[in-house]
Amino acid sequence: MGSSSVDEVGASVSTASSQKAGRRRRIPGKNKEKLPYFGMTGFMLNVWVTVACTTAMTLFGYDQGVFGGIIVTKDFLERMGNPDPNLQGTIVSLYDIGCFLGAMSTFAFGERLGRKKTFIIGVAIMSIGAIMQTCAFSVAQMIVARLITGLGNGINTATAPVWQSETSKPEWRGKLVVFGMIMNIAGFSLSNWMTYGFSFLEGSISWRFPIAFQLFFSVILFLTVPWLPESPRWLLAHGYEEEGLEVLAALEGNGITISDAFVVNQKDEILEAVRLEKETAPSWGDILRGDTGDTGMLQRVLLGAGTQWMQQLVGINVTSYYLPLVLQNSVGLSNTLSRLLAACNSVSYLLFSFFGLLLIEKAGRRKLMMWGAAGQCVCYIFISGLLARTSEPGVDPDLAKKYGAGATAFFFIYYLFFGICWQGVPWLYPTEINSLSMRTKGAALATASNWISNYIVVQITPPGIASLGWRFYLIWTVFNAIFIPIIYLIYPETANRHLEDIDRLYRDDKSMIFVYRNKEAIQVERPLRFIEADRERTRDVRVEDDHS
Repeated sequence: MGSSSVDEVGASVSTASSQKAGRRRRIPGKNKEKLPYFGMTGFMLNVWVTVACTTAMTLFGYDQGVFGGIIVTKDFLERMGNPDPNLQGTIVSLYDIGCFLGAMSTFAFGERLGRKKTFIIGVAIMSIGAIMQTCAFSVAQMIVARLITGLGNGINTATAPVWQSETSKPEWRGKLVVFGMIMNIAGFSLSNWMTYGFSFLEGSISWRFPIAFQLFFSVILFLTVPWLPESPRWLLAHGYEEEGLEVLAALEGNGITISDAFVVNQKDEILEAVRLEKETAPSWGDILRGDTGDTGMLQRVLLGAGTQWMQQLVGINVTSYYLPLVLQNSVGLSNTLSRLLAACNSVSYLLFSFFGLLLIEKAGRRKLMMWGAAGQCVCYIFISGLLARTSEPGVDPDLAKKYGAGATAFFFIYYLFFGICWQGVPWLYPTEINSLSMRTKGAALATASNWISNYIVVQITPPGIASLGWRFYLIWTVFNAIFIPIIYLIYPETANRHLEDIDRLYRDDKSMIFVYRNKEAIQVERPLRFIEADRERTRDVRVEDDHS
């Protein structure tokens, strides 16, 4: 179908809904004659959106892991003046403050700019920070560079999951966001092997090249993001109705046009959610006072942010940033063996995370988080107990080595539980639980929560290990135990739902806080009444088309 005929059909289809959504707008400067997305639609177009989003998450994982190997590199420590544990924690953790600021900036301007523009800004800032880190010759330069890199990464990580969720089919959404987090682990694994390999080289290349390698991912993002589609939900919510219909049709593929009943039904569902949000959404003053009417907005924002706080407080970044340091200082292994085991652990972490891809829709978000917290709690119990035995006065050296080996094994097992259950859900959940009008802001707040809690954990870990020894790991044992009943009592299931289903759930049950007794709120399958409502809406659209 030519572009002119598409416009004619689009105009006839959207006349009624234009009266509700306001004056239709077209994005300035768009070339109507140029074939969009290089002619790709459907599956292939979704693949390329996923390539962009997963590249951002791979870069995120690489950045998380790379300093774990660098902070024990001889040339780096000498170049930075041999920092003590407190300063080491500061150098590493201030990156998370940058990420926090980046996520909060997305909260401020991300909805206004849209997903793509925000994403590109984040990539540009992160690239500048990577170059500055590579060229740093002092602690002050490194800290500034880490802050700038974190600023860009905070923007990216607050935007990519939202963009991925809003361009994905409901049955693909969970798998794709979790796949993005699997690629996050792939980046983490790559950084471990990169720093291990370069540790055999002398001089500053042993740490400068691993840092500079971040720019490889930036190049991929600069080559993909600009030509990919904007989120159709963002377009429709901001009055770009024609473009929203075109993107919905392109993402569906299979020759579907903007006049197809399925596409029109999707558009109407989104616009209805937008209309209801505009009518019922409270002001920021109302939100701060906790007066959010029947939207459940504040509660949903807190639930989304809560998953990110929990992800950090289950103790993952005690080991993600510092596993070589942990194995050296807590277990007593050599520098080379600590690096090698950290790299091997990252591979098993990556492989087992694919089970999360298989379980994310079948088991649902709630069960994965509860199972993971239980398994991680058990792992930290054994880690604490075994390390306590190694530190006993007069312990036999051979026996101490066996206890240390046992503790190392449970660090490995901990990663398996986290990779399967906790790696992806906290990044997916905020994009699903929040309403359309709060999705960008809610995801940004959740991401900011991740980074500020990440900062706390990363800052306290080196001095915590140095001063508390094995007792430091009891902290994470307790947190994992606490989170199991919290998830069971107050977290609704979001698997196998349309993003608008959650809006209906909270409108229909205005006082819902404890969800464990509400079958619709906790079942993994999509509630039947939502399916029937979609069928009825589609029948109505087809009847209108037949009459016209």
